[in-house]
Amino acid sequence: MKRLYYLSPSLNSTDFISKDLHEQGIIDWNFHVISKDDAGIYTHHLNSATTFQRTDVVRYAERGMISGGLIGFLLLFPLMYLEAYSLNVWLAICFFCLFFGAWSGGIGGISRENYKIQRFHDQFSNGQYLILVDVRKKDEATVQSIMSLRHPEASLQGFDSTFNNPFATVPT
Repeated sequence: MKRLYYLSPSLNSTDFISKDLHEQGIIDWNFHVISKDDAGIYTHHLNSATTFQRTDVVRYAERGMISGGLIGFLLLFPLMYLEAYSLNVWLAICFFCLFFGAWSGGIGGISRENYKIQRFHDQFSNGQYLILVDVRKKDEATVQSIMSLRHPEASLQGFDSTFNNPFATVPT
């Protein structure tokens, strides 16, 4: 799926955009709003972005899991030749390193803003609303035409994949 990023200047405009896109078949699962005005999003019954979309917890957990898996493998590789432990102990140690890496990475990522929305931080501070619309490639042109015709006040800021890349740099 593809994620489209739109900036809307006001809460009322964001509410009308939500209604129009819902009429076109975009469900709440594929429509999220990010803003400093969480109370306004709640009172207008808009679908607020989840913690996973606001923070880098997933990306850092993935990084931690990869690092933990590598460390676990590097610790166990010499032990295999010593034949000091059974296979179950080796796997337990490797899985512990893997999950400890994911946990510690997730703890680090929960305090960081998501790398995909980090570039919109100043717009949040100015009171604008970021709309995330997840669409299939075949529906992308339809959503973009609806947005440009009915909501010219909301500007398309870019698009990206809905998947996280644990080693991606911050897009500009």
